[in-house]
Order: sequence, then structure tokens, then C-alpha cells
Amino acid sequence: MLVLYETPAGYALFKLHDEGKLSQPENLHKHFEKIEDAKKLVSLQDFHKFADTAEALSATTALIEGNLDQSLDRFLQKSVLENRFNVLAVADKKLGTAIKEKFPALECPSDPSVMELFRCIRFQLGDLLSAEGKGDVQLGAMSLSLAHSLGRYKLKFSPDKIDVMLVQAISLLDDLDKEINVYSMRVKEWYGWHFPELTRIISDNLTYAKIVQLVGIRTNFESAPLETILEANTATLVRKAASVSMGTEITEEDVSHIKDLCNQVIEIFNYRDELNDYIRNRMKAIAPNLMILVGELVGARLIAHAGSLMNLAKHPASTVQILGAEKALFRALKTKKSTPKYGLIYHASLVNQATPKNKGKLSRILANKAALSVRVDALGSEENLQIGQKSLEKVTARLQEIEGQKLTPLTPQQQKPFVRSTNTAPRYNSNNNEVKFDYKRKRTQSQGEDNQEQKRFKQ
Repeated sequence: MLVLYETPAGYALFKLHDEGKLSQPENLHKHFEKIEDAKKLVSLQDFHKFADTAEALSATTALIEGNLDQSLDRFLQKSVLENRFNVLAVADKKLGTAIKEKFPALECPSDPSVMELFRCIRFQLGDLLSAEGKGDVQLGAMSLSLAHSLGRYKLKFSPDKIDVMLVQAISLLDDLDKEINVYSMRVKEWYGWHFPELTRIISDNLTYAKIVQLVGIRTNFESAPLETILEANTATLVRKAASVSMGTEITEEDVSHIKDLCNQVIEIFNYRDELNDYIRNRMKAIAPNLMILVGELVGARLIAHAGSLMNLAKHPASTVQILGAEKALFRALKTKKSTPKYGLIYHASLVNQATPKNKGKLSRILANKAALSVRVDALGSEENLQIGQKSLEKVTARLQEIEGQKLTPLTPQQQKPFVRSTNTAPRYNSNNNEVKFDYKRKRTQSQGEDNQEQKRFKQ
């Protein structure tokens, strides 16, 4: 029997002289306590040394995946088959299966007794290699070099398609939203002591900061060019409110600090727009099909919540549907109440445009298509946007069926067998990723309310 042992330096092929020792694996370690006894039981038959780190990395990755490397294939043909050995002990069952498929006449056992033999060989590996003239093999240095190379390979760094940067970017976007709210509230409270009526007229935080930065003291509103920021009607209202304002007077030093804070708010808004464009471009490179279905922000939050694109691809559709609502899910399970129907996917435009009673149903449909799309993005070798486009069409058609009128058969004179009413069906607008409805929803009474009215009528 031969034993195939993989080392960072190369493939070692040991020959077992007494196969009967494997019948008692619990006593096998006694034969390896001393190197002299170990040499009597096993001896180095052949050794294939890797030429460089690249070959070692290629062989190691193939072994991890349970595949047969080309160098191992040639080594087995030369050292095993040509010498007419029929049994080759291996440590990995997947590797044994691959070798068996390649060489049907070769048996590859990997039972517990073989595992014990591998542990014993590992204990005396350095002495066994040096005893057979392989003293130049530096296992420690080669192990360190191979570990570094394997770590870099597992990272699979790609500047064009990496989800770690996307996770950090969407987290930063959420932090910027919090900072914008805090800073904008501080600007309104601070400047509100001087001009409190302005808050009621201008609700947008960015516009408010620009107006305060432009004007400063309240008396400058009459001559300030407000039309460059506001509409003419709004600018007239602001000027009238400034002329009769009941705010307190402030100094130039106070205005200077308020303007500095407004500059920071405007800079954060501008950087947020740049970050939003960056996230959109990253989503186009990483998960284009998922972006088509749920948008760049919702898709990026799903990836960030799952940890990576590959982790999200491993989730089933039911998990994608409630991803982000874990607290509500466990609270419902603990209190034995109804579980949540949606999580982060609720913020998708298609789900938002559905009626409340159909949001759960549409979330399930959208989660099914999103799970398929993200698997194509994560595991597909080439960029293919057809999956996302077809899934979007199917979800939109399903939304039309749920929200619109039912399909009705047409007369034989018409060409198509079925038609969907264009007056009641929702439209999908690709420009703003929103579903617009051309009809007004009619309120209907429930069956319980009808029964109550019938009872009242009888009374």
C-alpha cells in the first residue's frame, strides 16, 4: 500500500511495509514514537517537489476543492501506475473519488485507520523526509509562504467587482444621513431665534442652509438674490416674512458661526450625492440584476446586511424577504404572534406602490426573483442583464394582476386571446423606478361590516 501525503513543499509518497498494523489503529502510534521504528513501518517511495509558490498554490487550491491537479496526475501515473500499485491511501474522500474516476483500477481508502496513519506520519514527517535525502525541504518557510499566497487567493481581490467597498459605502451613506439630520436641526434651531418664520416656509434642509449662507442677517433679505435658489413666489413670501419677523437680533459673530455650520451641511450634502453615484456604479459592476429589481440603495443594504454578495446568494428567498426584520421575527415567535412579511425589501419602489393588503404578497414575489438575480450576479461568469429584465417584467405583470382588474377573454374577432386593461393596470417608469397608477382606488366594505348593516336594517 502507498500513502499519498501532501506537504507545502510537494507530494510525498510513502510505502507501508506492514498493512496488518492498520487492523489495530489504537496501537499504531506506538510504532512512531521513535524514528527508527517509524522507518521500519513506512519509507519514502517518491517525492515531487513544487517548482515555485505558484505551482504550490495551484495544487493546494485543487486539493481544497477535491480536484485532481495536473502535477498530481502526472506524479501518480509515474510513481504509482507504472510501478503497478493498486492501493493508494488518501486523507480526503473527495480527492479519493477524483483519483478513482481518473484511474478506475486504483483503490483509494480513507477510513479511520488510514486517518490514524496520517496523524502518525505527520508526527515524524520532518525526520522521514530528511532520512531519505530530502533534507533541503524547508517545510516551515514553505508553509508560511503558501499560507500567505493562499490567503491572498481566498480574498479574490478585484477592484472592478468587490462587495467590501460597497458595504462600507452604504454604511457611510447611512451615517451621513444621520449627520445631515443632526446638523440641519441645529441650523434651524440656531437661526430660528433670529428668523423663526423661515422654518415654516422652507422645509428642505439643503435649501434652508443655502438661504442662510447667502443672506445671513434678516435685514438682508430685501436685497438678497433669493431667486437663484428659490422660486419667485417662495422668495416673495420669505421677504414678507422677514419684514415682519419677531425674531431676536444677532451679531455678525453669531452669523459667522451659523454660516460655517451651513457650509458643513452643504458640503455633506454634496459628498452624499457623490457617494450615491459611487454606490450606483459599484452596484452596476457587482450586482446589476439585483439593482434592476430593487434599486441600488435597497440592493446595497441587502448585501451589507448579509455581509457579502456571496452570503446573500446563499440565502433562500424566504430569508431575503425578511432580511432586516430579525428583531420583529424573533419577537413574533416569542409572543406567538404573526411574523413580519418584509424587511429591507419593503423600501423597494415596487413594494411601496402596492396597497397595504398586497405588500406582503408582492414582497414574497419580489424576494423570489431577487434571490435568483443575486445568484446570477454572484456565481455567473459573465455579466448577463437578461435575468434582471425578465424578472422585472414578471414582477410588474404580477403587480398589474394584483392591483389591476382580472384578465378577461376577448371576442374571436380580436387577434390576441387575452388583454389587460390599460386604464386600470399600473405602469412601470424606468426613469424614476416608480410604479404609477392611472386609477383611483375605491374603498370596499368588508363582509363583517355588510353583515352588521343587514342586522341594523332588520332591526
